[in-house]
Amino acid sequence: MKKVYIGMSADLVHPGHINVIKKGAALGDVTIGLLTDAAIASYKRLPYLSYDQRKIVIENIAGVKEVVPQETLDYVKNLRKYRPDVVVHGDDWKTGVQAKTRQDVIDTLNEWGGELVEIGYTPGISSSKLHQDLKQIGTTPDIRLKRLKRLIAAKPIVRVLEVHNGLCGLIVENVIVEKDNQLREFDAMWSSSLMDSTARGKPDIEAVDLTSRMTTINDIFEVTTKPLIFDADTGGRPEHFSFTVKTLERLGVSAVIIEDKIGLKKNSLFGNAVLQQQDTIENFYYKIQTGKNAQITDDFMIIARVESLILEKGMDDALERTKAYIDAGADAIMIHSRQKKPDEIFEFCGHFRKLEKQVPIVVVPSSYHATYEDKLCEAQVNVIIYANHLLRSAYPAMMNTAKSILTHGRAFECADSCLSINEILDLIPGTR
Repeated sequence: MKKVYIGMSADLVHPGHINVIKKGAALGDVTIGLLTDAAIASYKRLPYLSYDQRKIVIENIAGVKEVVPQETLDYVKNLRKYRPDVVVHGDDWKTGVQAKTRQDVIDTLNEWGGELVEIGYTPGISSSKLHQDLKQIGTTPDIRLKRLKRLIAAKPIVRVLEVHNGLCGLIVENVIVEKDNQLREFDAMWSSSLMDSTARGKPDIEAVDLTSRMTTINDIFEVTTKPLIFDADTGGRPEHFSFTVKTLERLGVSAVIIEDKIGLKKNSLFGNAVLQQQDTIENFYYKIQTGKNAQITDDFMIIARVESLILEKGMDDALERTKAYIDAGADAIMIHSRQKKPDEIFEFCGHFRKLEKQVPIVVVPSSYHATYEDKLCEAQVNVIIYANHLLRSAYPAMMNTAKSILTHGRAFECADSCLSINEILDLIPGTR
């Protein structure tokens, strides 16, 4: 029997997959190279099902002899390892992000006289349409909650964007761009206390209570499927923080970030220009432990935000606190800086990655916004939060529209800056 190799993601198995496997089995013994989560996430969104879940499905399909992991979109490593006589694939990869992959397969097979067999596209089947339908159906708190840890494990950088209402959530859910033959999108959402307060016209001093913020999260969750990280400021008293953790976890929030400061909340980017006091290591250690003891699942994350660099306490203080917070059970460390350049962030990362205990690093490049993601990735940052950009960009646009109407006494001059009524009606499914 000839050896047949079929690479696939198999997130949502449909008749197209079955047809390819059936045609492959007619040619010989079929080995499925099942793309890992990391391989899929390298060029498009994270799959709904984990690798292990997808493997169970595929190895129980008639005609499949073996399932092996394919750790990259590129087939070459696996092809040289298994040296198949035939590779079978659908004919839908001749253009787009997989065109180069296809040519590499052909060139590699030529090394030993292998053959590429391409199967015609199965009519009436669209993976994109299936994924869109799934988005409209929604998700469950359990699935959403687990997704952030899966993303961190699968992707070199997890991109997170601020949301403060359901419309912002839809932007994060649906915006995709293609660059360098890859599809880029935001992986998760950030519920910022600053933006929640600002959207309500209130100061950023924890004036918006937890109940109000939970209402906003419910509005966002009703129209999205992606995970969310919650900004809980200091977390309040440890006894209160335990209830916050329970509430967030029950809703399906993936993570909470708390900062090691006490007293009336002041925005970190003010630095020492305003009175800000850092908590003791012992007190914050206890707060983290209290939160970890309150959570039910292993998937919920408590992320400790270290303010030492913000308050000019120095690198040694930041690292001392980091080690203590990890010992307390923190699932990740957010290191914050108000410098225009990322030098101290890079220095911290260099020291951090030499520590015995390792957790993901989270950064918020609001002040050092000229720094490219790939530079942060090289410093082994895991999560980048764009913490306030949707609201900051919306406000100037709304101000300009309001001024235009007052100036001209009509709305005609600002029409080109606004969505049409028809676009508004089409924006939200079910409006028409």
